[in-house]
Amino acid sequence: MQTEMLEVFREVATQRSITGAAATLRYTQSAVSRQMAALEAEFGARLFDRLPRGVALTEEGRCLLEHASAVLDRLAAARREVHAVRDAVTGRLRVGAFATADAAVVPRAMARFRAAHPAVEVSLVEGLTVRLLAALLAGDADLVLVQTGADRPFTDERFRLHHLADEPVLLAVPRTHPLAARPAPVPLAELAGEAWVAGSARPEETLLGPSARLGFAPRIDFVVREWTAKFGFVTAGLGVTLVPALAAGIVPASLALLPLDPGEVPPRQVVAATLAGRTVPSVVERFLAILRDETRATLCHVPAAAPSIPA
Repeated sequence: MQTEMLEVFREVATQRSITGAAATLRYTQSAVSRQMAALEAEFGARLFDRLPRGVALTEEGRCLLEHASAVLDRLAAARREVHAVRDAVTGRLRVGAFATADAAVVPRAMARFRAAHPAVEVSLVEGLTVRLLAALLAGDADLVLVQTGADRPFTDERFRLHHLADEPVLLAVPRTHPLAARPAPVPLAELAGEAWVAGSARPEETLLGPSARLGFAPRIDFVVREWTAKFGFVTAGLGVTLVPALAAGIVPASLALLPLDPGEVPPRQVVAATLAGRTVPSVVERFLAILRDETRATLCHVPAAAPSIPA
């Protein structure tokens, strides 16, 4: 049975007239009569009494009308809700992101998204890349931001990647450091004797990893994992550190950010990951557009040795 037949039945019952229902629905009278006859055959019961002027529901017809109205009302509600999800009017958005993305880009993107889609529930999942990807696979996140080195691209067929930007890595030094006023990119050769503040004693596990794999051997004097603490150590003159460009906005005024040669310190790729083989929800598509815009805007205002934003 087609729902169209129930719609015609309800209209005939409302108007108590096959002729009136046909005019309202823009059908021929004979087409409406045929559909009502087919519906009666479907249920094996007379649904209308044909009167000299119009029709009247039988008891069986009144019974069917109650159920037909419920079915049609539920379908109408379903259409409205599906369209609301399609148009990102309602739903939920769960975003996973790494720490430096959470510093500015993600909250700004979320604020813009919420202003445009106030009925969508927005939440954040924090953690390192491994935890974020696990949350995505487990269905606990809708998209996650991850970063990867240009020399070790992210490859996992379980995920679909949405490129956001190539993010330069900057050198942070105290304002009193001899390099602080350096206008040109700083070569690694000039940093060979510097003390470093990094998140691990193993350079390959830090932002220094790509440079270490190219032969640079930094002297890591202090292992500090939290960004605010890193900045404190550098401000105190205990060493220099690398800072992802997305975190430039949270660097204190006591530090200078300097560009590096991208051939020696390759930019990182910042991508958003969704599940491969799955339709990307409308809320995610719309958030991605905002997120890409905010990422590009942020990177336009950082010192760089070469263009960091793809055309």
